[in-house]
Amino acid sequence: MAGSRGRRWLWWVVCVLSAVVVVALVLVSLLVDLDTGDRVASVVGAVTGVGGVALAMYGLKSGPTAAGPPASGTRSVQSGQGIGRAVTGDNNRFHRPAPEAPAPGTSSAPVSDVPVPGERGVAAAGGIGEAVTGNGNEQE
Repeated sequence: MAGSRGRRWLWWVVCVLSAVVVVALVLVSLLVDLDTGDRVASVVGAVTGVGGVALAMYGLKSGPTAAGPPASGTRSVQSGQGIGRAVTGDNNRFHRPAPEAPAPGTSSAPVSDVPVPGERGVAAAGGIGEAVTGNGNEQE
């Protein structure tokens, strides 16, 4: 959850900075002259391009986490993180929202160590808030 908040914050920062740069470039073009606006836009474009390449290299370096072995049983669920609610059965009714995935502990297992669940099994590297594996359950 904290990771998504950090990404959301970064997304807003990038949006606001982009809007400020666009407004500044339009103002330079209108208030100074078109030749100066062209030069400023070229410099801003070059800096933005270098920043984009650096960000792409960082993304390639950090990359996504390894997915681990696929779940082998039919209707099984496997996660490299925590799970709030996993439902593998049919005709289940829930009248309350799914619990949040438990916060990962300090000694969570690597993704490769997550056991492969069998039929309708649930396995996670983090905690599991709720797992419903039967049919026709109703929770109030």
